[in-house]
Amino acid sequence: MEKNTCIRVLADPVQIRQCKEEITAKKSAFCHLSNVLSLAGNEVRLKILYLLDSEKELCPCDLSDILQMSIPAVSQHLRKMKDGGLIENKKVGQTIFYSLSAEHLKTLRPFFKQIRELNEKAEV
Repeated sequence: MEKNTCIRVLADPVQIRQCKEEITAKKSAFCHLSNVLSLAGNEVRLKILYLLDSEKELCPCDLSDILQMSIPAVSQHLRKMKDGGLIENKKVGQTIFYSLSAEHLKTLRPFFKQIRELNEKAEV
């Protein structure tokens, strides 16, 4: 059985130092993006985010009907995303409407575009 090993003849200490410095300098950005992707990495939450991008705002009842899930299950996903800052809400009467946080649109929209493109390829 072949082993995955690394046999480096010469290390580039300048490259290694520069990479370490870059990773350290961007620690906050890595943490932020990792959190966004972690929340969006769940299939149900990704569907909710996609729907919120498409429809601009939806209430938990709408999402429950669309996704064929219980309202408590949908609400649990919404709460995680709200706590993570991916979505925001507004109350109109007794109904709470959720929408995507403008801060994360630039990050998430390329994923939604890829979903649309993959779907178009599958239909051809």
